[in-house]
Amino acid sequence: MASPQALSEADRRTVASWAADCAERVLPLFEAEAPDDDRARDAIARARMFSRGELRAADEIRRRFVAGRAANAVSSPAAVAAARAAAQASGVAHMGAHALGAAAYAAKAAGLAAPDHSDAVSEEVRWQLQHMTTQTRVALQSLPLLGEDSAGPLGSGLLSSGVLATVIREIQAEVAAS
Repeated sequence: MASPQALSEADRRTVASWAADCAERVLPLFEAEAPDDDRARDAIARARMFSRGELRAADEIRRRFVAGRAANAVSSPAAVAAARAAAQASGVAHMGAHALGAAAYAAKAAGLAAPDHSDAVSEEVRWQLQHMTTQTRVALQSLPLLGEDSAGPLGSGLLSSGVLATVIREIQAEVAAS
């Protein structure tokens, strides 16, 4: 039985575009530190190509870890979070719940990049919600709430604590209310 976090391929294609949008907003944080490393940018581009039906899910499933390794090429926490946002966007081809991971890491990156701006994370989440299509909202509504299903990124892993969990819970609450 497939995990409820997987989503249908059609829904994964829908949320991949939004995940790419979220990750792309913080990509400059990664590229400022690693201007010659194209793994994060490539991951975002591949998420967009997947969303348009130009790439097969099976091929992308094998490539989803490439951008994650880019996080090892940078040292600032904001750049690391930006690389992880790109990796999560790339992972949507495998499991739709990674879209929430992309948004959470992007918001974390925005907050880390602006430590003197206490509303940076909230402002990023607001932008993410405002740029979510109706189809994306509908697809994300079918995901289990963070922590309710252990068979995927919304289980007990990295996304289930700290600012990442806070962001995901906020997005899920807003999506559920719409």
